Amino acid sequence: MIDISVRDLTKAFEVNNNILDGLTFQVQHGERVGILGRNGTGKTTLFRLMVGELTEDKGEIDIARGKRLGLVSQIPHYPAGYTVEDVLATAEERLNAMQARMRKLEELMAVSSDRALLSEYDELLSRFEMLGGYDAEVRRSKVANGLDIPPAMRDQLFDSLSGGEKTRVNLARLILEDTDILLLDEPTNHLDMHATEWLEDYLLHFKGTVLAISHDRWFLDKVAQRIIEIVNGKAEFYNGNYTFYAEEKQRRYEELRRQYEKNQKEIAHLQKAADDLHLWAFMGADKLHKRAFSMEKRIARLQTAERPREDKKLSVRFRQKEFFGDEVLVLEDVAKSYGEKKLFSGIDELIEPGERIALIGDNGTGKSTLLRCITGEETPDRGWIHLGPAVKSAYLPQLVRFDDPSRNMVDTMLWEAKCDPQTARNRLAAFGFRGEDVFKTVSVLSGGELSRLRLCILMRDDINFLMLDEPTNHLDLLSREWMEDALMDYSEALLFVSHDRWFIEKFATRIWCLHDGQIEDYRGGFAEWREYKARQEALQPPAKAAKSAAREEKPKKKTEPNRDRRRQKIERDIERAEALLRDIEAEMEKNASDYQKLLELGAQKDAAEESLETLYAEWETLAE
Repeated sequence: MIDISVRDLTKAFEVNNNILDGLTFQVQHGERVGILGRNGTGKTTLFRLMVGELTEDKGEIDIARGKRLGLVSQIPHYPAGYTVEDVLATAEERLNAMQARMRKLEELMAVSSDRALLSEYDELLSRFEMLGGYDAEVRRSKVANGLDIPPAMRDQLFDSLSGGEKTRVNLARLILEDTDILLLDEPTNHLDMHATEWLEDYLLHFKGTVLAISHDRWFLDKVAQRIIEIVNGKAEFYNGNYTFYAEEKQRRYEELRRQYEKNQKEIAHLQKAADDLHLWAFMGADKLHKRAFSMEKRIARLQTAERPREDKKLSVRFRQKEFFGDEVLVLEDVAKSYGEKKLFSGIDELIEPGERIALIGDNGTGKSTLLRCITGEETPDRGWIHLGPAVKSAYLPQLVRFDDPSRNMVDTMLWEAKCDPQTARNRLAAFGFRGEDVFKTVSVLSGGELSRLRLCILMRDDINFLMLDEPTNHLDLLSREWMEDALMDYSEALLFVSHDRWFIEKFATRIWCLHDGQIEDYRGGFAEWREYKARQEALQPPAKAAKSAAREEKPKKKTEPNRDRRRQKIERDIERAEALLRDIEAEMEKNASDYQKLLELGAQKDAAEESLETLYAEWETLAE
């Protein structure tokens, strides 16, 4: 079944400049599709067209009848005074209406024996249970906790939240609504690692359809089954995750390049032959002109093929200052609080030359604050921070600002990098700023462009200690690869805060995990650290796990006046489930020699058994 059909979609914001130009694709029910493309290629525009926020110039978008779309980047307006809890509760309006009607029917049935009332109630109860009505409160808490929306935030006014916090709440609301088609626009941008992994797990088990615009390569590897890349307003298709996409894209480029080079050789050969034929024709063999013209037509057809273009790699590298000494950074008993909120205390760490340290942890634990204490932007409440005498440091903050945003990029380079105009233009070009773009004022640049400009300036300096705060935020895939290319040859000390697991895996040789005000120091890469944490969790005593589970919010007990009716309905459901299981087992016997069929039936049997166990458990609860 096709959930989404896009045909010949065209959209322009400027005359004769189509951002989408005949975009065509289909998405099947249940697919998880990653949408890729450089910044400005129309990815977000596509989503806004799909939800009706924009109108297409040409083409059609068809959404399967009865399917509900939800767009994460589209944050609705709520009445003044709405708390986060109120916003989350709006997802259950259907359930609330059903519950109100059930209460009304219960009142009517208490004074009437009309079978029509009983029939309506039974049908409504069945739908209410199917939609998880009795578990709504527990489900709301699980989703909120998973997306890092703690109880304290749920009591806050929605309008008082930051943009990132509003995005998380809106994502939670859409999940709770049981939206059929999720449109996710950079869903991991405002999530920490814990929340991102929770979202990945949710999407892997989500029964609906997912389209995700993302530059998070780890997320795409985990979630995406197929990649659609928007190039020059059209769709290119890759039937796999991000790793498959990257490999297949390079393979296609190499194939096109080989074909192009082959064509160029053939063109040269044909051109020489045509020139010779023309020469011989002028010498008296007039009929040879016809053969020459035929060759030239063939040459013209071959010349229509353009030279394949490969994404340009960053052509500059960090200038490194040779380091002498044993210590890059020393932290002794460092502590920092804001009012009554203690971020960290008793931090004692040492960074040695050449170490690459990833500072990780949940949102709000104080990672960026610790980095700002090290750079001197903030002062710790207690402790000592010392840089080695030979250290020349550089810092790329999460939010990049410039002293004079009214300057254009060239003038900013001249002022801050102290270089000549041609050097400024060359270095800006190396970072993807070309042509008239270099005369844009800093004030109109996007977050990603500001980071690239700051990085461009930093790479002018001789440094041996580089600090980065969420360096890949706001960057598209190509810009992330540029930054990574620059860092690959950087061999001096590196300390960076990041939730980008791809980036951490690539560069970290040591992990600092900030948790409960302390740093857990692990000397090894990200993959090793994950294995270490998995082993720790596996060794956790069952009692501790049970205690942890007990801390989760418990559902409020509900009065159930029609307990017998519910039990009778579950008994009927059990009978149907048992019959289905018997049918599956009979099919497995018939197809004992068909391995592929047995795999499919085995999966169906597992699902049927799980459903039956759930029904048994509920029946036992009602029978008590």
